Amino acid sequence: MKTPFRAAHLASVALPLLVFAAPVLAEDAASEGPTQVSDIVVTAQRREAALAATPLSLTVVAQPLLNDVGVRDIKDLQILTPGLVVASTSNQTFTTARIRGVGTVGDNPGLESSVGVMIDGVYRPRNGVALGDLGEVERIEVLKGPQPTLFGKNASAGVINVVTAAPSFTPRMAGEATFGDYGTQGGSVSLTGPLVDEVLAGRLYVAARRRDGLYDVRTGAQNTEGGPRSETDDQNEHYDTLRGQLLWRATPDLTARLTADWTERDERCCVGVQLVTGGTAPLLATFAPDGGVAATPKPWDRVAWSNRDTNTRIRDRGLALHLSADLGWAQLETTTAVRDWRGVISQDWDFTSADLAYRPDDGSWSNRFRTLTQEVRLSGQRGRLDWSAGLFLSDEKLTRRDSLFYGADYEAYVSRLLSRSTANPLGDPAHVSTLTGLAVGQSFVEGEGQKDRYWQTTQSAALFGQVSYAVTDRLTLTGGLRRTHETKDMSAAYENTDGGRACAAALANGVTNATLCLPWSNPAFNGLTSSEAVKDEAWTGLARAEYRATAGTRLYAGWSRGRKNGGFNLDRGQTNLVPDASRAFGAETADAWEAGVKSVLLDRRLLVGAAAFRQTYDDFQLNTFLGTTFLVRSIPQVRAKGVEADFVLTPVEGLSLQGGLTYAQTEYGHDPIAGLPLLAGRRLAFAPLWSGSLAGTYERSVGAGLTGRVTLAAKYSSEYNTGSDLDPAKSQPGFWLVDGRVALAKDEAWSVELWGKNLFDQDYRQVAFGAPFQSGTLGAFLGAPRTVGVTLRVVR
Repeated sequence: MKTPFRAAHLASVALPLLVFAAPVLAEDAASEGPTQVSDIVVTAQRREAALAATPLSLTVVAQPLLNDVGVRDIKDLQILTPGLVVASTSNQTFTTARIRGVGTVGDNPGLESSVGVMIDGVYRPRNGVALGDLGEVERIEVLKGPQPTLFGKNASAGVINVVTAAPSFTPRMAGEATFGDYGTQGGSVSLTGPLVDEVLAGRLYVAARRRDGLYDVRTGAQNTEGGPRSETDDQNEHYDTLRGQLLWRATPDLTARLTADWTERDERCCVGVQLVTGGTAPLLATFAPDGGVAATPKPWDRVAWSNRDTNTRIRDRGLALHLSADLGWAQLETTTAVRDWRGVISQDWDFTSADLAYRPDDGSWSNRFRTLTQEVRLSGQRGRLDWSAGLFLSDEKLTRRDSLFYGADYEAYVSRLLSRSTANPLGDPAHVSTLTGLAVGQSFVEGEGQKDRYWQTTQSAALFGQVSYAVTDRLTLTGGLRRTHETKDMSAAYENTDGGRACAAALANGVTNATLCLPWSNPAFNGLTSSEAVKDEAWTGLARAEYRATAGTRLYAGWSRGRKNGGFNLDRGQTNLVPDASRAFGAETADAWEAGVKSVLLDRRLLVGAAAFRQTYDDFQLNTFLGTTFLVRSIPQVRAKGVEADFVLTPVEGLSLQGGLTYAQTEYGHDPIAGLPLLAGRRLAFAPLWSGSLAGTYERSVGAGLTGRVTLAAKYSSEYNTGSDLDPAKSQPGFWLVDGRVALAKDEAWSVELWGKNLFDQDYRQVAFGAPFQSGTLGAFLGAPRTVGVTLRVVR
């Protein structure tokens, strides 16, 4: 599948250039002077301020580095951010971001995200909903730890704050075309400029991306014409994006920005590969001509077994109006946004080429979020007092459809599994099941099974305020409070299209068997409906002290309380074959202490930030897969403590470096956890003890109006477990990822760029899981392999 582009060639050019960049440019630095890192601006406190004067731990990445590393979505961002891990499971819509080892597993939309994602001030309800082409980005800020006062809602572990480029009154047109291996091709066009001089400006961004799959798929068919699935590759890329903006300067004191975006994705994702094949492999081989699973697992060959579709169809669209007015005594900012996101997905549930169980490609497995948010903020300064206050309102409507259907082999496979025999499927010589008493082929019929619907409405309102008072020219005290009131209403309608026939017959036959009566086959759910409501009111807030030790050094220390509201487990749950009476779970709270320093050194060429932190989470919300079903639990306590540091350095003209290091010990409490015996006292999944990143860009003139630029970015993560149940076999050893780009540009009019991602083709797993109904078999969703290519840009 790969083209002749080779990462080794790219690395051989890039590494020497970066290593020798500083001495080569030393002669030019004296004449032109260094870039001042103290000029870096962020909006981490919902207003523009210098990064050096922002008293919290954060990583900020600006547009040039984002482009050079090829960051198009929040998953790409993790190579530039120590302490950030972003992973997907059985579908790209099930994506979870974790900061300092804390995040929410994304397979159940009833659990909101611990790490909030804001794009141009608009809160996205789940991390997976925010996974898309971000377009033209000015900068991305990753705020670490609870953000309890100023950001949307539910930011108990941190915030990813994305700021896109606004319309400009300077005309500009840019185009980009990209080609690479795995059939990569795509491009974008952007236009910006005045529509009415000095009054109205616009910006338009259009992009299309295509890529073949990263996996080969064995479909179980004896030839490519047979079987329910015809596609023999997976995890491809196929999406289109459109973003438009208008900026209106109504008066010198009033501006309005209207943004609209639309994205369509039609892709296949995600198959899993076998890490370990258990004792059920011979049984599976009797149902699939190609063996069903890998007899001898070679996961890094990226060959998967799947006989059913894994399609993902996403439609994401939104409209937002931002108003900014200078009232003289205060600055008024308002954001009104409406969004509609829908993902229709399908799945080969058993991850084999035998036809055991699946979720069909007909919309019966889908999620939809419709959100309306309104935020109003006032901020101002009076003497030594700096203040902000506001109101946040949110109305979210979530519709979830969940299905699980039996495949043609489900009945025979389960019966042989229960009888521990590879012969005589389900029954005696009279072809009647000894378990259910039904005729062979009538216990679990292909195409029948679970078909549920959930409706959840969330209405949230919050009043917030934050005040900073300069006690002296050096000492500033800050306090903030947020009062949140939230109501969630959920209703569910459950359906077994076959009436739970097999389980009912087995019970009538005097046979009690948990496998025959798993939640999706339990007749107790026939026609069952339920409705619940929860209300949540709570205070969150912060207290902080800042001290300006010198002109370039600031010290700070503070406490904050964050919160993630409770909700409903939007999945079937049962105890002793009785449907659970309630699907509700409680709120998660976080108390955090942080002390740090920000310092500008070396004639404003070096900015260093360091912090020590301790976070305690009570009733931590966990969603874990137990091999056949998911379990949602509130864990009594999780603790995170550690230190981290970030830096930005421009040692000489043309060379910029930034990076950081995080040490985070994020562990469960020592109390035993029912049903999850491995968790007590151990480090959370996806919580590396150490992580670090380093990125460097070197640019210099090479004559004839040409400029050369080299960028390298590297991320290290120490060992961590990729399974929420902490099975030791799911551990991912420590690893490095390296991305790079070499560019040649002509007077900012055009450029040719060779790029590579995962340059050294590092093998690593995103998530490991126990394969359903396959004793001892472990599967995994893998990280992307090395990809290389070329990008052509033109600017007018």
